Amino acid sequence: MVKTAKASAGLLLFRRGPGGLELFLAHPGGPFWQGRDGGAWTIPKGVAEEGEDPMAAACREFEEETGILPLGPFIPLGSVRQKAGKVVHAWAWEGNADPDAIISNTTSAEWPRGSGRWLTFPEVDRCAWFDSQVARE
Repeated sequence: MVKTAKASAGLLLFRRGPGGLELFLAHPGGPFWQGRDGGAWTIPKGVAEEGEDPMAAACREFEEETGILPLGPFIPLGSVRQKAGKVVHAWAWEGNADPDAIISNTTSAEWPRGSGRWLTFPEVDRCAWFDSQVARE
């Protein structure tokens, strides 16, 4: 049986700061990402449910992971296929947010894998604003 990767959808919040464009990124929670910064920051995103419109999934995931209700208009950014095969659809929207005020939903995972021990932790443990060069890294 061939396993197919599910599509994800996410939103990139941006603002125009004194130094130029700033991007709002999320850091995943949980023990795997603890102490890791390089390559860990991402747009708030998640798996679209079967039959769910990707734009609706992006808005739902952003609100679940940050506690912030996204308000359009939304700018389509297109889709990318990640190394593991997952397709991520993304949109941008202009606004502002206090990264210290985010409230993320929680998830559970077995950690360490195969240990039988389950941990519950926030999907996103923090958010921050980055200039576009740092965000790319």
